[in-house]
Amino acid sequence: MLVTGHTGFKGSWLSLWLHALGAEVTGLALPPPTDPSLFAAARLDELIDSVEGDVRDRDTVSAVVERCRPEIVFHLAAQPLVRLSYVEPVETYDTNVMGTVHVLDAVRRTPGVAGVICVTSDKCYENREWDWPYRESDPMGGYDPYSSSKGCAELVVSAWRRSFFHKDGPGLASVRAGNVIGGGDWAEDRLVPDLVRAFERGEAPVIRSPASVRPWQHVLEALGGYMMIAQRLLDGERRFADAWNFGPVDEDARPVRWIVDRMRAGWQDGVPSEVLDGGPRPHEAGLLRLDSSRARSMLGWRPSLRLDEAIAWIVDWHKRVGAGEDPRAVSLEQIAHYTALASEAGVFAAAG
Repeated sequence: MLVTGHTGFKGSWLSLWLHALGAEVTGLALPPPTDPSLFAAARLDELIDSVEGDVRDRDTVSAVVERCRPEIVFHLAAQPLVRLSYVEPVETYDTNVMGTVHVLDAVRRTPGVAGVICVTSDKCYENREWDWPYRESDPMGGYDPYSSSKGCAELVVSAWRRSFFHKDGPGLASVRAGNVIGGGDWAEDRLVPDLVRAFERGEAPVIRSPASVRPWQHVLEALGGYMMIAQRLLDGERRFADAWNFGPVDEDARPVRWIVDRMRAGWQDGVPSEVLDGGPRPHEAGLLRLDSSRARSMLGWRPSLRLDEAIAWIVDWHKRVGAGEDPRAVSLEQIAHYTALASEAGVFAAAG
């Protein structure tokens, strides 16, 4: 397996899970984007073949793909932050669009790859902030550079699928998850990490856009869906080489303030009430929902955790790690617990 972006939050959880399943994992990424990071805390460099490199460098990508000859490629490497994309728009497009081009072109030139899963974003859609959720067939778009770059990446995936992989070569899928949350996320300008940092310091968290609604979900929910697609592609089922939404149930598309209240209640340490960021803010969407009915009907995928449970898992992860427990062990315990829940519900059984 090749995982690009394995030093990031989602990539670290995915690499740890794949290793626990017995996969031989090669990772290609820049150094961890935060300090601390889940990659370092879980000591992932002891478990996988970790290659430091930039997906913007075509030769580096080609060399890594040629060397490891993966059966499955998970492409997660990205500039993942909306607000940073306003500061670094060129870097955002270069990474998210040309990085995807480089990965797909390297795969095109390398025999033996069965499937590629390109991870984009729920923000890839032309967001009209209407009440109903977006389907895979809705138009790509994006107001800000980050969202637009993810819409562009989807167009790249579609072009490569139809131009190069429509008959031969690997199955090529794109996956669009909601706002993923989980333990071990220390990114800047993301709600849950900002809350955790404030709570750990006993400070009032500073929030923006308390009424904005997002499709929140635990990171393992999305990753479980990605791996179900990977298994289908590995089995040669080309009808799964397509675009897929993996979002929460409609009731778990909640406003920012709801998340703040539940996180504070779970922390239980008398943290101060939040304060509103009164400074200038670039545009961010106020309403976003995903329609995951296609994944439910064709894959048998569905969420195994409700949002209140996901928040409890995040609080538990950070409190235990903050008390000195091993982050790798805590993460593996949550992966095992999630796998058991999904298996009992018949989700992973549906993957075959």
